[in-house]
Amino acid sequence: MDEVNMDSSVISAKGQQIRELYNVLVPKPAVISSLVEGVKIYRATESTPREPKAYGATLVFLAQGQKRIFLGDKSFLLNPSNYLLLSVPLPVECEVIASPSTPTLGLSVYLTSESIAQILQSSDEDYAATDYVPSGIHTAKMTEPIVDTFLRLLQTMTSTKDASILGPIILKELLYRVAYGEHGESLRAMAYQNRRFFMIARVLDKIHESFSDDLNINTLAIYAGMSVSTFHASFKAITNSSPLQYIKNVRLHKAKALMTHDGMNAITAALRVGYESPSQFSREYKRFFGTTPARDAGFVMSQGIS
Repeated sequence: MDEVNMDSSVISAKGQQIRELYNVLVPKPAVISSLVEGVKIYRATESTPREPKAYGATLVFLAQGQKRIFLGDKSFLLNPSNYLLLSVPLPVECEVIASPSTPTLGLSVYLTSESIAQILQSSDEDYAATDYVPSGIHTAKMTEPIVDTFLRLLQTMTSTKDASILGPIILKELLYRVAYGEHGESLRAMAYQNRRFFMIARVLDKIHESFSDDLNINTLAIYAGMSVSTFHASFKAITNSSPLQYIKNVRLHKAKALMTHDGMNAITAALRVGYESPSQFSREYKRFFGTTPARDAGFVMSQGIS
């Protein structure tokens, strides 16, 4: 499918319409679940420093503002001229650039292998087996068809009936545009069009479901149907991380959520996510988040959250 890169005139014309819709849909700083299932929209009026964030498989679009995503030694600048494609869950770091006069306006779409498979089933294209393993994170240039679909998706959110009937159809169109656009192979890989990618994605899901278990790398490699060396290489290509580092990052993110969202104390959170040594947990938590777990847990208590 041929795509036309979105030029400045398209950005100017449709960008203004999109920003006006945000003034209606999310007039104040917030993250809200839209009327279209699986789609969130948000407004941020303050910059936030680089901090860890756990993303699931997601598409992220910005109508205004900037975000910078960090994954290991890689960084990705997100703005209205491109979009972020995360085809696997990744613990990353995120920096937001926003102000009251120039808020960051965003939209995220939760991705599932089932939703991608539905789109690909309608295609009569044949895909040969390949050993190439695409990365699980990319930025891709916005195109005129994609920004037009983005606009129409937002327009459905102003009406419950439109969101219910037209929203899923337009969302499917958006996924189609992305799946057959720049770096779309990583989206198509979610639907088993790349066996190695698909199997690593299954391993990532297992890690997120069983993060507190004793996750043995040899066992995970067997689960993926790969040799240990192939498993390591494929895992690194997709996540830009070793399996052990990924598991550690997931555990730390989960522990932070248990403390800041559920009011759990630091020691209990450490044990819950699979750490046997609270002191090791404290060291790794501080190294990763830049603050101690006791401080985060104490902040929650000071806010009266339990």
